[in-house]
Amino acid sequence: MSGLLRKSRLRWDRHVWVIGGLLIILGSGAYFFQDKVARLTAALTSTAGEKDKNVEDLQKIGAELAQLRGEYENLKNTDQNKRNKQLETDMRLAVLFPLRTDIKAIESAYDKAVATYEDLLDLKSKTAKTGELDKLFSLSLKQLADRNYASASASLASLASQISAEETKLATTFSIPANVVQSNTVPGAGYSRQKVNTDAGEFMVSLIAGDLGSTRVLVDTASDSDCINNCPVLSLATYVSRNGGFGGVNGSYFCPASYPSCAGKTNTFDLLAMNHKKTYFNSGNNVYSSNPAVIFGDGYIRFVGAASSWGRDTSPTGVLSNYPLLVSGGNVAFGGDDDPKKGSKGSRSFVGNRGNTVYIGVVHNATVAESTRVMKALGMENALNLDNGGSTALWSGGYKVGPGRDIPNAIVMVRK
Repeated sequence: MSGLLRKSRLRWDRHVWVIGGLLIILGSGAYFFQDKVARLTAALTSTAGEKDKNVEDLQKIGAELAQLRGEYENLKNTDQNKRNKQLETDMRLAVLFPLRTDIKAIESAYDKAVATYEDLLDLKSKTAKTGELDKLFSLSLKQLADRNYASASASLASLASQISAEETKLATTFSIPANVVQSNTVPGAGYSRQKVNTDAGEFMVSLIAGDLGSTRVLVDTASDSDCINNCPVLSLATYVSRNGGFGGVNGSYFCPASYPSCAGKTNTFDLLAMNHKKTYFNSGNNVYSSNPAVIFGDGYIRFVGAASSWGRDTSPTGVLSNYPLLVSGGNVAFGGDDDPKKGSKGSRSFVGNRGNTVYIGVVHNATVAESTRVMKALGMENALNLDNGGSTALWSGGYKVGPGRDIPNAIVMVRK
């Protein structure tokens, strides 16, 4: 019996050494995390009173949060952390539970901070009056750095509610300028801003028309090949000017550098594209993609319901996938879903066609489903939703909407 006790004691001693090592590793990791949050909070609060630097400061905070996210994910994925998870099943190791609870509390509060920060950035693309919200965000970071997770979560919940209220306020106070003419008839060529009557109400639309007999529509990309992180981006005006174009609109959804959740995949887009140099992007991601796509060719435009139905033909002048498809064959293709971002009011970029005339543009202050109703009212045969929010931009002899953030791809109209 004494021999068995000695063996049991040796096994327990080994567990104690393992526990001690894990506590040191995870404890130092948690301290490192807290220290990073404290430092970036101090950076924000030290300049909180400088109004002109507000946006720049928040962008720096976003970069710090993005770096922090990557470092924290590395901490979570270490072999030691995996061993810790296995050891948690042993009731003798209950001493680890407070630390694990602490780590989980950090992760939960951090995820809320990231999501709320990105919502705040989206709001900043619509209004500059976010000073009080910036202060509340700063407070939540301070509480997070002080390990006051309950208060941080409460502050972030309050901030999220106020951002939502401000979004609603902006939507309800938006009014179409009196000089915008009502017309449900699309122009045959060039730029137009008009008021459109739909079964969902009146909406303002800014759009550019190009007849394919005299217009070549192409897709341009900042990168020359697939890119998995820190990808190049350009302004919409640069895309238009370097191709000698007369019009352009922002392209597909992507992961902007200002979003902390985009750490490790900055400025990437996962959707199929072929630029005017005949280079395909993200083919590996889209072989079985169910997302729709638009194909521009010499004298034609084609829409497909799924990128997987399109091969890798290089004869077109551009291919771009995004979602959702708004109108197909003259019929409504999107009536709404449970995505809150699609259901919020905002500027909605699109590309569509009537016959051989291509239209690019922006529906103002609309949900994606309302944008669909506008496309239908304008008599579009097909229309595809493009990226929106802080990326929204439309160029025709200058910015008609935007300029928006720099983007990895764009649709450009060029005269033949």
